[in-house]
Amino acid sequence: QLVESGGGSVQAGGSLRLSCAASEYSYRRTCMGWFRQAPGKEREGVALIYSGGGTTAYSDSVKGRFTISQDNAENAVYLQMNSLKPEDTSIYYCAADFNLGGSCLVAMGKPDWFDYWGQGTQVTVS
Repeated sequence: QLVESGGGSVQAGGSLRLSCAASEYSYRRTCMGWFRQAPGKEREGVALIYSGGGTTAYSDSVKGRFTISQDNAENAVYLQMNSLKPEDTSIYYCAADFNLGGSCLVAMGKPDWFDYWGQGTQVTVS
């Protein structure tokens, strides 16, 4: 089970931090990511992290502004979002999969590869 928190409304240029708490987590082999979906658009990958080595990947649209991180002790993954833009407005979803292994960081455009999803949290940038 994945539970997101931390969404909200912010002005352009502001920051938000999203959290995703996982009830089942293996720090050795979990692929976790943040995806987002705006009304009328497909779900798109934002950031991925592979717990095996803490390696990360980002979409071009957020690179340099967003940072994904993990806390193994807390079974949690975070998304720090800085320099937010109106086009970042979306519902943000946390996703996890225990079987992707080394394919984790190429899963940016493959939301269907992930078996577990949170309920989503709204981020609005005005």
